Amino acid sequence: MASLAGKNIRILRQQKGLTQQAFADRLGIKRSLLGAYEEQRAEPRLDVLQKISEWFGISLEDLLWQDLSAPGVRFRRLKEQAQQTPRQRIEFVPQKAAAGYLQGYSDEEFIEELNTFTLPMLGAGHYRAFEISGDSMLPVESGSVVVGHRVERLEDVKNQQPCIVVTRQEGIVYKRIQKSNRQPQKITLVSDNPAYPPYSVSKEDILEIWQADLIISRPAQKPRIGVEQLAEVVQQLQSRIDKLQRSSSSSKRA
Repeated sequence: MASLAGKNIRILRQQKGLTQQAFADRLGIKRSLLGAYEEQRAEPRLDVLQKISEWFGISLEDLLWQDLSAPGVRFRRLKEQAQQTPRQRIEFVPQKAAAGYLQGYSDEEFIEELNTFTLPMLGAGHYRAFEISGDSMLPVESGSVVVGHRVERLEDVKNQQPCIVVTRQEGIVYKRIQKSNRQPQKITLVSDNPAYPPYSVSKEDILEIWQADLIISRPAQKPRIGVEQLAEVVQQLQSRIDKLQRSSSSSKRA
């Protein structure tokens, strides 16, 4: 006996007042796949059924086997629960998936394959978590996970705001963004670790920006910066200052 899941999905979508495309976007699947479910040409995957079950407050058993088109108290209760705020969704991009993410960041099927989780300290909404590597943003250590929300317009990012920046040339980096009116077509990416000099990237090279909301780090196993490393950082800074001073003096003489 075929389940009633496809028919019930269509009923719940229409009850919510959503188009197939809008509902598919919220479920993280393609519109054509949702259409196949609703027309009962394919059985919905378990993870899709679970999302719908949680969103509408209906058991999987009822979603599969109860005819929601029948009038009654049950349907009215579901209609009230359908007004709930969308749930939180955090997709996780580990270091090993970083290279693939540059090719699949806009591919719904690739994103759908990423593991997801939720955090009680964040509200409802869509977030993405990136596992970072390197020590350019100390005290945030390599292996930490930066959770952020998508920023559609660069104009909405404040100067010195820490963000995950996805670019074609540099890949996925965690930096502070510095904007300048003198170079409106570029931004400067700044590290918190002074041993790493700032560098510029073209706005056209930027694929995505995720503003940091939360950082998940493992307990430190050793001091983040030892005495020798600190001395090296100071020496590098002094060298850069001397270079800037010589450059400034040369400009004045000219």
